[in-house]
Amino acid sequence: MKIKAIDSEAEAHLALPASGKGPGVLVLHPWWGLNEDITNVADRLAEAGFVALAPDLYNGRIATTIEQAEKFSTELDDETANPIIEAAIDELLAHEACEAGQIGVLGFSMGAMFAVWAAHKRPAQVSAVVLFYGAGWTNQTDTQASYLGHYAENDSYEDSEFIDLFKEKLLENGRPTTFHIYPNTGHWFFEPSRPDAYDEAAAKLAWERTLAFLNKTLG
Repeated sequence: MKIKAIDSEAEAHLALPASGKGPGVLVLHPWWGLNEDITNVADRLAEAGFVALAPDLYNGRIATTIEQAEKFSTELDDETANPIIEAAIDELLAHEACEAGQIGVLGFSMGAMFAVWAAHKRPAQVSAVVLFYGAGWTNQTDTQASYLGHYAENDSYEDSEFIDLFKEKLLENGRPTTFHIYPNTGHWFFEPSRPDAYDEAAAKLAWERTLAFLNKTLG
């Protein structure tokens, strides 16, 4: 499906539950783009009873190497991404299958940063945030959402001290927050397309925790 923003439009992957209705979850992709890992996440959310929408912030491009991903993420600015994300929130809330007035946002790495921004920008609509590997700016922690974070023990892309500071700011602002550290894992441990990092056991546990959190927060 297409999402129409103010000055642009973007493709998005929509996954609907068999029941026909459910709480909405926005899925924001990492710096690789809207690849099969992310569309599968949306499909699995639908299988669990959610209405999942994953917008494409890269206009169809998918990176397969770190060099490509760095290039694509550097070229993506807030002026391009933010209107698409807001339009996706509106599209999800307006969809006939979305049965609640609030949604969850699930973000991977780069997408985690945008998930934090979305909760800050749209506090009345975003009540649950799930973060894989990444975080956002600490001045965007005064929101109305609950937070669940999944972080790798050995992550060269994320600073553990900053993650601790980010969690501290969320708690200072009264946000229910639970961050998990997965032993012996690295960045991308949830993504099967990264065999160098994928950890099946950690991914399974993170998914179980994610579904429990979303069901509790959005149910």
